Amino acid sequence: MKKRLVATHRRRTALVGVGALTAGLLLTSPQSASAANLIKNPGFETAGSDDMPYCWKKSGWGDNDFTFETVADAHSGSKAMKVTLTRRVDGDRKALITESAECAPVVTPGKQYDLGLWYKSTTPDTSVTLFRHDATAGWQYWTDLKTLEMAAGWTEATVRTPEVPAGTDRIAWGVSVYGTGSVTTDDYTMDQVADPVPDPVCTGTAEECANGRWDVLPTQNPVRSMHSVVLNNGKVLLIAGSGNSEQMFEAGTFTSAVYDPENGTYKQIPTPKDMFCAGHVQLQDGRVLVMSGNKGYPSADGTIGYQGYKDSYIFDPVTETYGKTNDMNDGHWYPSATVLGNGDVISFGGLKEDSTGSVTAELWSDAEQKWLELWKVNQTWSYWGLYPSMILMQDGRLFYSGSHVFGNNIPGTGSAIYDYGANTVTQIPGLQKKDERDQSASVLLPPAQDQKVLTIGGGNIDSNPDANRLTDVIDLKQPNPSYVAGPPLPQGTVDLGNGKVPQTGNQGKMYVSAVLLPDGKVLETGGALHNRADPVYESSLYDPATGTFDPVAADPEERGYHSSAFLLPDGRVMATGDNPGNGSWNHDVSIYTPPYLLKGERPAITSVIDTEWTYGDTQRITVDRPIAKAELIRPAAVTHSSDPNQRFVDLPLSVDGNNIDLNVTSNPNLAPPGWYMLFAVDANGVPSVAKWVHLQGPQALSATDSSAHVHDFADNLKGKVTGPGKKRTSQKVGPTVSGCDRHYGSVNVCVPTDFPPAVKATTKSRCDWLKKNDYGRLKVNGRDDPLRLDPNRDQIACGKGDVTRR
Repeated sequence: MKKRLVATHRRRTALVGVGALTAGLLLTSPQSASAANLIKNPGFETAGSDDMPYCWKKSGWGDNDFTFETVADAHSGSKAMKVTLTRRVDGDRKALITESAECAPVVTPGKQYDLGLWYKSTTPDTSVTLFRHDATAGWQYWTDLKTLEMAAGWTEATVRTPEVPAGTDRIAWGVSVYGTGSVTTDDYTMDQVADPVPDPVCTGTAEECANGRWDVLPTQNPVRSMHSVVLNNGKVLLIAGSGNSEQMFEAGTFTSAVYDPENGTYKQIPTPKDMFCAGHVQLQDGRVLVMSGNKGYPSADGTIGYQGYKDSYIFDPVTETYGKTNDMNDGHWYPSATVLGNGDVISFGGLKEDSTGSVTAELWSDAEQKWLELWKVNQTWSYWGLYPSMILMQDGRLFYSGSHVFGNNIPGTGSAIYDYGANTVTQIPGLQKKDERDQSASVLLPPAQDQKVLTIGGGNIDSNPDANRLTDVIDLKQPNPSYVAGPPLPQGTVDLGNGKVPQTGNQGKMYVSAVLLPDGKVLETGGALHNRADPVYESSLYDPATGTFDPVAADPEERGYHSSAFLLPDGRVMATGDNPGNGSWNHDVSIYTPPYLLKGERPAITSVIDTEWTYGDTQRITVDRPIAKAELIRPAAVTHSSDPNQRFVDLPLSVDGNNIDLNVTSNPNLAPPGWYMLFAVDANGVPSVAKWVHLQGPQALSATDSSAHVHDFADNLKGKVTGPGKKRTSQKVGPTVSGCDRHYGSVNVCVPTDFPPAVKATTKSRCDWLKKNDYGRLKVNGRDDPLRLDPNRDQIACGKGDVTRR
C-alpha cells in the first residue's frame, strides 16, 4: 500500500486543461483559416534553418530519443511536420512556433483565441501546449489545453485558449509528444474570438445588479449546524452533533438535518454520536466520510480540555443515514480532511481522547474502504494544530496554507509543503503575521490549474487583538514559491455592542467564509473582530485575474464562530450559523444572489452526453446559446472557515455551434475523483444551473503510468526541510485552547481569556463588556477568579456587589 501511495502522489502527472477561461467573450464557431489566421507558415511550406520550417523550432526536454522530420504526407500542400519518440524515460518533444517577435503571434490581454490544426497520431500521449511572452519576465510556460486522441487519418483538432493574462504580448504553441510514437501535424490556425456580446439588461435594482442581494429565508435551520456539505443530489447535509451545547451532550441529543434548496424544507436525521467539530470530506462515490468529533467537554474548572474520539462514520445521501466505519488510530477533535488524487483521504491534527494534540497522520484507503493501520501510514510525528488547511497540489503534495483554528500557528514560517512520499515538511516563507491567522480562510483560486492560493484575514483567540485585513497570495507553480502580500481586505461595519460603526485603522475580521463562484471570482463574507464577539458586516468579490477586491452587499445576519457559507448548484450562496461567546445560536439562514444572476436570462446545459467522466476525456455537452467557458466545481464540505477541497477546474472548449466539447484534465490531483458541479458560463459571466457529473478514479491511476510530461512546479524549495521526527504519542495542548476561561458560566459559554484591546483590565470594564454582549448571570466555578469578576466572592460573576466594589 505504501509503495502505491508514493508512486501516485509523487509522480508529476500530466497537466491537461490548464488555464482560466474567465467570462467576457462571446463563443462562436471558429472562423475559417483564411479569415484571420495569425500563424506564419502554418503549413510548413517555407523552409527555414536547422532543418526546420520558417518560424518553427525544435523544442522539448528530458531523457528521450526523438526525430523531427518535414514529410510529404501532408493534409494540404506538400509538407507536414512529424515528431517521433522511440525511447522515453521522461520529458517531451514538440515542434513549437519560434519564440521571437518575427514569428510568435501578437495577442491582446483579456482576449481569447481559437486554435486549430490537422494531425495524425500513433500515441495517446500528446497535448496542445502554450507558452506566453511576459513583457517583464520574458518567455514562460503558460498551459496545456487538449489531449489529441490517436488517429490513423487526418483529423481536425480545435480548442479555445483562456483569456490572455495581463502583461502578455505574444504566445507560441505546438503539439507536445510525451509517449513513444509519432504525431504528424499540418495547417495550424489561430484566430481571435469575436468581441463580447452587448451589455446585459439588469433584472433587479441598480444596487442589486452591482452588488448582489441577500435574503433571509422564512424558515430557520432547525439544528445548531456548524458543518455544511453539499451532496451530489443538490441537497445540503447540516451537521450539529451537540451543537456546542453541554446540555444536549449530556442528554445524548445529537442532530443533523438535510436541507432541500428546491422546496426550502429540512429533514432531521438521527445522528449516532456527537459530531460537533468533526472532520468531513466527500468520497469519490458521493458519500460523506465524517471523522472524529467531541468525546467530552472541558471540566467546569477548566483543568480538562475538549476531547476527540476515534469513531468514524459515513453518511449515505441516498438513504440519508449514517453508518459506522472502523476507528481511526487516534482521536481527532478539529482534524483536517483532504481527498487525494487516488480517492484516498489524509487527515492531520486535532485533539486526542486525553485532550492532547494528535501527531498521527491518518489515511483512509478508497480501495479498502477503511482507515489504514498506523504502521501502513507514513508519519513525521508533526503536530499541525486544529483544522489545518491542507490543500492538494497538482503533483500530489500538500500545501499547508497557514490557516488554522485557535491561537498561534505552527512553529517556523507558518506555511509548508508536505510530501507524503518523501515524508518531509518544507517551510514556505512570506505569510504575514503567521500567528494572527486563526480562523482565516484559504482557497485554491480559480482555476485549480493555476495553482495559486489566497489566504484571507484572521486573528488570535489567545491574545485577542483586532482581527486583521491581511491577504496573502502564493503561486505554487513557481520553482521556489513564497507568499506575497495581497490587497487589504475591504472594511465594513462592526457591532461593538452599541450598534454598527465603520471599521477603522487595520480592523479586519476572523471567522471568514470564502466561496468559489462559477464566474471565476471568490466571495468572502461573514466574520467578527474578536474572539466570538463583535460581528463584522462586510462581503466582497475577489477577482484572481486582477488581484482586487470589490465590495458587495453584506449579509445582514451575524456570521462569526461556527458559521459557514457555500455554493449551491443554482449559483447562489447559502450562509448559516453564528455562535457568540454568550452561548446563543443564530438559526437564521441567508441566501446571496450574486450580480451575475441579475443580468438577464441564464444559459442552459440542455444535454450532457455522459455523466460518467474519466481523466483525459473529451466530453460533449449541448447548450441553448453561446457560452464563454465551462468548469467543474467540487461541492462544499466546510466548517470553521475551512474547506481545503474546494476547487474550480477549467474545461477548455472545442466549439461547434451549440455543441461544446469539453477537455477534461488528465491529472487526478487537479480534480480528485468524485462528483462535481458542471457550470457553463456565458460571455457576461452568467452561469447555468449546474449539472452533476462523476469523475472516475481508477482510470486516472492507470493513466499516470505513462508518466506524462509536466513542467516542474514548486520543485526548487529553499525553505528548511525536516523529515520524520522521533516517534511520540502526542503534543501537549493547554485546556484553554479554545480561548475561553472555564471558571465562569456553563461550558458552552466562552468568557474570553483575554478581552478585546478596548476593554480595560478592571472588573467594571470587563463586566460592562460582558453585559453588552448578553452573557447574563455567570456562576463562578470553583474558588479561583483569574479575571477578577467576583470581588465579593459570592460565586456570581459581575453581580452588583462586584461592580460597586471596583
